[in-house]
Amino acid sequence: MVQLVEPTPELEDAFNDYLSEWVASGEEIIPSASAKGAISYQQFLAELEEGKTAAVRKRGWVPATLYFLADANGRLYGAVHLRHELNEALLDLGGHIGYGVRPSERCKGFATKMLALALDKARALHLKRVLLTCDKNNRGSAKTIIHNGGILENELRHGDRITQRYWIEL
Repeated sequence: MVQLVEPTPELEDAFNDYLSEWVASGEEIIPSASAKGAISYQQFLAELEEGKTAAVRKRGWVPATLYFLADANGRLYGAVHLRHELNEALLDLGGHIGYGVRPSERCKGFATKMLALALDKARALHLKRVLLTCDKNNRGSAKTIIHNGGILENELRHGDRITQRYWIEL
């Protein structure tokens, strides 16, 4: 059984294992909010806590919460970043929810489960509908969104990339 959990000091080893797999894959860590960069894990946790508050608007961000999909043993399968509201940039590219599954755990249903659980968190925030976006070439992500009730609104071109914008009614 898996569930969404917020990062805690006790998950540091599991988090490091999660990150090392992403780094070894050579892929960009998705969502980027789950990539701590060069800061300590403790500082990462502090920044995530601050990120839930309105104070982040000073930096042009919106309040958001990062969750990991974890099993009872603490293994992290993926991460989901739930933005509590949208700004103009997120309305165009990004949306309310960004998610990613560690490379070794893809195509096993974890993204679909993680998004379903994130939608429950969005309901708890009293959101009425949420926007999700994905690259048109990312068929797996589009299937995950559609499976969770996503309705394609439109496609926007950003240079060579075409972004699909889906809404899910809550």
